[in-house]
Amino acid sequence: MKKTFLAAALATLTLAAAVPAHAQFAKPEDAIKYRRAAFTVMGTHFSRLGAMANGRVPFDARIAAENADVVLFASKLPYAAFGPGTEKGGETRAKPEIWTETDKFNAAATKLQEDVAKLNAAAKTGNPDALKTAFGAAAQSCKACHDNYRRD
Repeated sequence: MKKTFLAAALATLTLAAAVPAHAQFAKPEDAIKYRRAAFTVMGTHFSRLGAMANGRVPFDARIAAENADVVLFASKLPYAAFGPGTEKGGETRAKPEIWTETDKFNAAATKLQEDVAKLNAAAKTGNPDALKTAFGAAAQSCKACHDNYRRD
């Protein structure tokens, strides 16, 4: 049942991601809700990997690979929802620097996606040490973006 739900959710998100960003969001609030939801999904599955990488839960290669797949997919979703006009209009923790330092913000997003791709590959090795190493790098990318572009 969980796999069916996950597959349906991923299919829905894939279709949504395929539509041009400007057509996705009728209002800024819609974009804000979308990006918050994408970050929530990514963060939830990233936390599950972190629990394994840090030894808080036993390492399970299958579960690590499944969560890494979700994180990889979700890492591509939120950035289309940071378009012009989405800095206000709903509940957001995004700092204004996202829109004034667009190149730097986009570079941080790219760095995260690269590190998450490495995390995904490491999770698929079945090696907990490889997961731990790749998780640390991806976590640093997350933290750097949070420090620069997210209000607490």
